[in-house]
Amino acid sequence: MENIDLQILLKLGISAVFGLVIGLERELKRKPVGLKTSLVISIVSCLLTIVSIESAYMFPNSDKVKIQMDPLRLAAQIVSGIGFLGAGVILRRGNDSISGLTTAAMIWGAAGIGIAVGAGFYLEASVGVALLIISVEVIPYLMKLIGPKQLRTKELLININIKDKKHIDEVISFILNKRYILRRIRIKDLSDGGHLLQVLIAVDYRNSTTGVYYDLSELKGIQRIEIESVG
Repeated sequence: MENIDLQILLKLGISAVFGLVIGLERELKRKPVGLKTSLVISIVSCLLTIVSIESAYMFPNSDKVKIQMDPLRLAAQIVSGIGFLGAGVILRRGNDSISGLTTAAMIWGAAGIGIAVGAGFYLEASVGVALLIISVEVIPYLMKLIGPKQLRTKELLININIKDKKHIDEVISFILNKRYILRRIRIKDLSDGGHLLQVLIAVDYRNSTTGVYYDLSELKGIQRIEIESVG
């Protein structure tokens, strides 16, 4: 095989490995975009970049026709086109929280890594993959240990069914006495005469969700509790 063929195969192989690393990180977290998707994005982005570069020099100039092509024209289209995939994994939940932004960013990153490898920037692509994994795995963990207080908390959305409205103040006072950060509060009257108290609180990341549930369930007047971790 010619050297150029071996180089193309090498680029595709390297992009597959890098796509595998990014895909495994998402797969282990059970995200909607996992191993197969990241592999396809990285490999195809690399392939299209190779085609874009090689095709720019396939057509020799002549005295009659002057053909000039941008070697990275297709690569530029990949960056904008990959946004359609990213938009598909961004979800809005019923509690107005947004999920999937990191996965969408990782899709964009996988495409960028494939473009870098296809253009021959092996070292830059390797450093890029390493920094991507560090950014989504190591940095958040360090921030929970040594970061500002706001970064060492997690948010819990709690729905509490209360029979008598006089117990609402008791629940709110309990939350404040526990030094939980009260982000949002909503009170709704139910058709059966009861009341729904919905609160969004921020607690220390070391506090277990079950611990918060047990503490609240011991209060008087509470009929039902539903807790969801949203951050």
